[in-house]
Amino acid sequence: MSTVAVLMGGWSPEREVSLVSGKACAQGLREGGHAVIEYDVKRDLKALIDFLRPAAGRGPDVVFNALHGKYGEDGCIQGVLEILAVPYTHSGVLASALAMDKPMSRHVFTSVGIRVADGKVVERRSLASGDPMPRPYVVKPIDQGSSVGVHIVREGDNLAAVEAAEAAFGERVLVERFVPGRELTVAVMGDKAIAVTELRPRTRFYDYEAKYTDGITEHLVPAPVPPEVYEQARQWALQAHQALGCDGLSRADLRWDDGQPGTSGLVMLELNTQPGMTPLSLAPEQAKWAGISWPELMNWMVDHARRPA
Repeated sequence: MSTVAVLMGGWSPEREVSLVSGKACAQGLREGGHAVIEYDVKRDLKALIDFLRPAAGRGPDVVFNALHGKYGEDGCIQGVLEILAVPYTHSGVLASALAMDKPMSRHVFTSVGIRVADGKVVERRSLASGDPMPRPYVVKPIDQGSSVGVHIVREGDNLAAVEAAEAAFGERVLVERFVPGRELTVAVMGDKAIAVTELRPRTRFYDYEAKYTDGITEHLVPAPVPPEVYEQARQWALQAHQALGCDGLSRADLRWDDGQPGTSGLVMLELNTQPGMTPLSLAPEQAKWAGISWPELMNWMVDHARRPA
């Protein structure tokens, strides 16, 4: 078996989630027979390089990337690993960058016939001048994950408060029409979409708290939706994975307006190249439903690691 370095932590708003993911993955890798080194990534490139390519002795055989958010899943850490020619899990530089940039991934999705919600990129400060589209609509940072910074603007909501909250994430935001109905997600392993899960949060929407707090969201797998919706969601998830050029494991998030006929109310929201790997996370849950144990999933990811030339 391999010596696997699990990169976790980082300094994005998703640091705590990454630490939980990393610890869980490290345990699964050990159960799968690997020697595991856990590494909490700091903003110190030299230290990371020295760890991966030590002057004396051999570095890890494979990096398991359990980082979430900016610098961990947007192509940055992937670029470092490519330069060092260290094999690593999940997607490469371009796919990671495209998926993390929500406006760019929307362009890719629509280019291959995947429907997205009506939306546009606006200057954050323009929100202070009034609504960019009829309410309800969704305001989200263009390059964050785990629903960090996402706001649904409904009638009576204070738009100035939303604009102020978005200030931490840059000068531009993505504004999308709010799609009522049901939240769906599909994990993809390589060339196969595993299953469709419906998420029923007990909060107003599936936000950061609902994702990572036990008991707040009900997970229904397989999702109790019509067969044509189920299959369309799986097909789009795999299509999006392939169109972005993803490798290994990914997870697509969708909304389905069940008040519309057939699949006409289904839209793609985004694709996650580094889906959560916590005990509450959706991709491992779908793998388990499909009969893939936690150590088996970890071994599959190591076996399918990218190997830079």
